[in-house]
Amino acid sequence: MTPVPAAWSHLPFFRDDWPKVQAALAADRRTILPPEEVRFAALERCAPDRTRVVILGQDPYHTPGKADGLAFSIQPDFPGRLDSLGNIFKELRDDLGVSRSQTALSDWADQGVLLLNTALSVPEGAAKGHDQMGWSALIAQVLAELDTRPRAFLLWGTPAQRLAARHLRNSGHLRIESAHPSPLSAYRGFFGSRPFSRTNDWLVRQGEKPIRWG
Repeated sequence: MTPVPAAWSHLPFFRDDWPKVQAALAADRRTILPPEEVRFAALERCAPDRTRVVILGQDPYHTPGKADGLAFSIQPDFPGRLDSLGNIFKELRDDLGVSRSQTALSDWADQGVLLLNTALSVPEGAAKGHDQMGWSALIAQVLAELDTRPRAFLLWGTPAQRLAARHLRNSGHLRIESAHPSPLSAYRGFFGSRPFSRTNDWLVRQGEKPIRWG
């Protein structure tokens, strides 16, 4: 059983939609990523009142051994290509002069960065294979929960931007919209968007500590 994140368990999704999503996941005989026990890792790491920054992507990595339940984060010692995360690290270096090799992004989550995707599962080798499974109801409710006070939202890719347009109403948010950092799209506006320095500058103006991205 996938444990429900306690701090978010009041969302109607877990009462009304999660049983149907669970049944659909159980009926899919393909290998589903990330592993069941970390499917809600992003929400487990960031309770609503601790969330200061939201990075919203698309769906998890569909390569075995890569996804760890935090959007864009990669399990330590993964031997393959970093793809989106590699481009994030390139932009981080260009933006703040910070070089990072640690692929697990749990330290970001522990500082209040909610690393979320618009779908929380994907079949192995089938990108966007669970986009219509019902995850969008959960993401919509998470965004509505976080709309109560100003936060920084980094919206990477069209799916993230569409959901945010429908469910974020607070004019005090920082919203940084760009192309997804995937190798297929990073050159269409992700590179040069300076999301890390812009987020930290905004947080400081709010009287909050900046994120240690390195």
